[in-house]
Amino acid sequence: MASIAEAMERSAAAVQSPLQRIEHSLTPWVTFVIIPIFALANAGIDLGNVAWTQVLSNSVTVGILTGLVAGKFVGISLFSWIAVRLGVARLPSGVQWKHLLGAAWLAGIGFTMSLFIAQLAFGSPEIVAQAKLGILLGSAISAFTGLAWLLCAGSGERKA
Repeated sequence: MASIAEAMERSAAAVQSPLQRIEHSLTPWVTFVIIPIFALANAGIDLGNVAWTQVLSNSVTVGILTGLVAGKFVGISLFSWIAVRLGVARLPSGVQWKHLLGAAWLAGIGFTMSLFIAQLAFGSPEIVAQAKLGILLGSAISAFTGLAWLLCAGSGERKA
């Protein structure tokens, strides 16, 4: 079965135009480098003026950071577990709890919508800056935690 899929993949690649091949080769760079740089640049956070020693003493920053990292993880994993236990939902075939928990960690990457909501929720530019910093830190912690979790969860699995 795998040999048939590989043959189909080679055949599909052979009929792609050069522009499609270039687009496909640029996709990882755009996804993992260009878009995050664009999002960070448009967030309007001046990381040079951040008092890093005082970041965790600010309640707005810590609250948003905690909500994105712990809140999303606990909420998604707990309510997924409850739904499965009650029989309302089930895990898709091939998906284990370790995969779902990895996805729950990644859910804290709420960069764009969180920035939008922070702009609407807070009137003071100083508080908006503190919220943006919490969003940036929370999203980064969620991304790295989710990545590490899924790498560890997948390291014991066999390649098909």
